[in-house]
Amino acid sequence: MKIRNRFTLISSFTFSIVFVIASVITYFSFYSYSEKIIYNELQKTCLLTGIFYLEKDELPENQHLIIGQQFRENSLEIITRVYNAKNQIVYGDKTADENINREKLDYIRKNRKLNFKSNHHFYFGSFYHDNQGDFVVFVKKNDQEFKTITNRLLIIMILVLISGLIIIYIVSRLLSNLAYSPIKNIINQVNEIEASSLDRHITSPNTKDDIQELIETYNNLFKRLSDTFIIQKNFINYVSHEFKTPLTAISGNLEVFAQKDRSSAEYKEMSEKVLENVYQIEDTMNTLMMLSGLRDNTELNEIFRVDELVWDINDQLPNVHQLKDAQIQIALEIVNDKLLSIKGNSNEIKIALYNIIENAVKYSNGNPIKISLLQQDNQLKIVIEDHGTGISEEDLKFIKQTFYRGKNVNDIKGSGVGLSLANIIFKQNNIDFNITSKKGEGTTVTLLFPPL
Repeated sequence: MKIRNRFTLISSFTFSIVFVIASVITYFSFYSYSEKIIYNELQKTCLLTGIFYLEKDELPENQHLIIGQQFRENSLEIITRVYNAKNQIVYGDKTADENINREKLDYIRKNRKLNFKSNHHFYFGSFYHDNQGDFVVFVKKNDQEFKTITNRLLIIMILVLISGLIIIYIVSRLLSNLAYSPIKNIINQVNEIEASSLDRHITSPNTKDDIQELIETYNNLFKRLSDTFIIQKNFINYVSHEFKTPLTAISGNLEVFAQKDRSSAEYKEMSEKVLENVYQIEDTMNTLMMLSGLRDNTELNEIFRVDELVWDINDQLPNVHQLKDAQIQIALEIVNDKLLSIKGNSNEIKIALYNIIENAVKYSNGNPIKISLLQQDNQLKIVIEDHGTGISEEDLKFIKQTFYRGKNVNDIKGSGVGLSLANIIFKQNNIDFNITSKKGEGTTVTLLFPPL
């Protein structure tokens, strides 16, 4: 059953239950109160009956006339009877009533009054003492008017219940459609999303309710799925791109080498070339595994000092042939040295920092590189500056994309993976990574580390 149908049925059922309970309470309250009013009127009429019939010899004539007028007004639809001590009707309607018997008369003499209801009449009897003796006065009234009123009330309640159910069903249907429309909108948008468009966000008015929270959850889920698909797709592209050159070199060298017999020196030389290409493939595989996010990233709670990573990189660079002439200036301008300790994966962050510094050296045109460790708003900030080739404004938009290389790299070797890898590592470790550059003037990389 759909949610909106369930909502409509539940609201209608709830209304009917509440209304029925309220109607039952109202009906029986009205019924009981109406009976009480009728018995009070009969009690007054009963008293007037006794006075009219039994006090005639004691009251002045004018007062008796007034009592008589009141008695006639109150007893228009009421039958009155006055019983003596022998249970004989001495005044009023002389016809015997099967509902008035010896037991009821004796009960009234003992308890002073009695009221009850038969199938069609209300009865009220009271004890009356007079100078002529002890009497029992009984009055009865037809319940037709009472039944008409109560039945009319019952019919009105049934009609209100039916009309109320119809109205509540229509209103609930409208409200459920209104409440369900954002969900229906989400369903339609989700049905339109395919594997190639997982990065498409579900849009909805910012209602700041559970629906909005559901939409944000869906968007986060689709983003993670999109990232996973991109990772898988990129990994295939990475492998095909990076492995093509070393594999071609290996196969070409082996084909040439197999054309004739070779000396031991040539075998050794060929083995070294093949191994060099194999090692290149292995290094590329490790890099691509990390770049694609396929390697487990579970060591994010390690605490280490960033300045030590920077000094280690500074010591490693001269060992690389093309970077042996690097001129690096390291400025440590931290007042609170506790900011140098951060939490994350030290190996990954070292790789990312190495790639950033290596790029700075490669494109510095032989100019000095400055690495500044600063303090900003109780956070560690690292600024890496070079005054070399720089990056054009057009290239700067795409520089973090995998395999992208600027148009002014000339003959400088590279695969276009370094910045992309660094970007992923910094993002995984919650490090803010920003690049500013101007062609021909140099590049500045700014890293802002989260507090420990």
